[in-house]
Amino acid sequence: MAMLQSIVVFTLLLLMLILIIIIIIIIVVFAFKPWRFFSYPSRCRAIKVGELERPLVSNDVDLAQDQSNDLTRNYDLDGECHLNAALLRPPRTQGLVHKQRLSSASRRLALGDSVVGDVSDPLDGILVGQTLKRRVVTEHLVELQTHGRPENQSQNLRFGTENDRPQESVPNTDAISDQRSCLSLQVVSGPSCGLHCSVLSTSTARLPLTLGRVPPSYLLLKDYEVSGKHAMITWNLNKLRWELVDMGSLNGTLLNSCPIHHPDPGSRLWGDPVELASGDTITVGTTSNIYVHISSHNERLVPFGVGMTSDPMSLRRGGKKLPMEDVCYYHWPLPGINQFGVFGICDGHGGVGAAKSASKILPEMVATILTDSVKRERVVSEQDASDVLKDAFSQTEASMNNYYEGCTATLLLVWADADENFFAQCANVGDSACFINMDGKQIKMTEDHKVTSCSERLRIEGIGEPLKDGETRLCGLNLARMLGDKFVKQQDSRFSSEPYISQVVHLKKSSGAFALLASDGLWDVVSFKKAIQLVVQARERHSTETENLAEKIAEVMLNEARTQRTKDNTSIIFIDFDSISTVSSCKVRP
Repeated sequence: MAMLQSIVVFTLLLLMLILIIIIIIIIVVFAFKPWRFFSYPSRCRAIKVGELERPLVSNDVDLAQDQSNDLTRNYDLDGECHLNAALLRPPRTQGLVHKQRLSSASRRLALGDSVVGDVSDPLDGILVGQTLKRRVVTEHLVELQTHGRPENQSQNLRFGTENDRPQESVPNTDAISDQRSCLSLQVVSGPSCGLHCSVLSTSTARLPLTLGRVPPSYLLLKDYEVSGKHAMITWNLNKLRWELVDMGSLNGTLLNSCPIHHPDPGSRLWGDPVELASGDTITVGTTSNIYVHISSHNERLVPFGVGMTSDPMSLRRGGKKLPMEDVCYYHWPLPGINQFGVFGICDGHGGVGAAKSASKILPEMVATILTDSVKRERVVSEQDASDVLKDAFSQTEASMNNYYEGCTATLLLVWADADENFFAQCANVGDSACFINMDGKQIKMTEDHKVTSCSERLRIEGIGEPLKDGETRLCGLNLARMLGDKFVKQQDSRFSSEPYISQVVHLKKSSGAFALLASDGLWDVVSFKKAIQLVVQARERHSTETENLAEKIAEVMLNEARTQRTKDNTSIIFIDFDSISTVSSCKVRP
């Protein structure tokens, strides 16, 4: 019995061993396919006579480009899809410019931001039977990108059609010295909504412009999803355009919802530069969206210093986010009217819709009225634009269709006569105030239209419906004059859209004259007297600086409002009639 059991066990072990050997043989056979050494290829392609005559290297550029169309997309070592560099870039549709990314084993040469040359082994990646293509070269200036690359590669080269030899780059600054472009950035969503900045392409001291969470970022974003140094915007002197590049941020950068950062954010490598266009939207982190506005080249500049800034003050109510309902703007000159310009602020309530409408319509109405040469000459000769301002406000109110939203409107009209003497006159409804200081004297250019003001109580009493004792609001509003709010105006005739018109001020040369317009976010915490002191101190502190002085003073005023912990949106326009402007001729900031 014991012998029989031993035989059975031995037999089972032998069978298992045989089974294991069979499995190993099957794996080896299917893995290495030894029959391939003994069989001919199953598919062969006959070589045509015409192909034997095909040159190894083609001189036909069109042929090279046609062949490149067969591979419309290539993939680098990291697996990222990119467009073929030989293809011409299609017209811009949504503001995003796709850039080529070559393999990390290749050194790259970029024409501004587009790859135009690869100095790796020219035989790499050639397909059997494919005609070698002569490299398409350009005469443009190209730069070797340096982001995340060794320093010994960061030198400028140029491939020319002659001898194809690299030469030192010498930008023709004389040819582009007169080219100007103004870049404006406005944060339209996120924790820093309402912040903005502007820079000229010729302001080399302020470029490149950085976006980040910590100083010295030029656009400082208080967003924990934004890296300390998140992205950078530069002016490409060779291509005469603005370019955006991600600086190795952790959460990445999007342009019009398309990623432009390195495919591996954890590597902290920089992305490739992409072109910016007016109307683009930059997304940093996940919630901070930045609107891009770029003015056209060679625009006329304002003949005096202008600084414009605003802040929703979203952190001044225990961290509660405030919607930005202010809109500030200026236009110099007005379209087709060289000697006239406007500067204005609209402070919305119930939403920003009325403020946006008024800031667009009101300057248009002023420009339309002044296109009449008779009215324009009358303003210059009589030095009075009261009728123009009154008609513009009336037509704006009639054109607005805001029934449940309203806004203040303060507009300063500035013009010059034939002798280049400047004059200013202001019109307003609401409580966004303006004053001019000249020769040390303060000139108030607006009137407060709160229900509690003496002038409004007298006006309302003259209508025959005086306010009751202690009554400080009409239909829940603390303003008695505004644009929009059509519904409450239909309910209560004491509301008005008729503007207050100031006297005309002759802005004498070398008088140290300046004007300050601001929404009530500033005036709630800073008096006119204090504002003048701050301006004088800022001028003394920056007396040796001429560039962007008006912008710095505007920022000083905004910082004072922050320091005094204002609880409302704050917008400021500072006009320095004693300095020369470095800003673009037109700007609007919501």
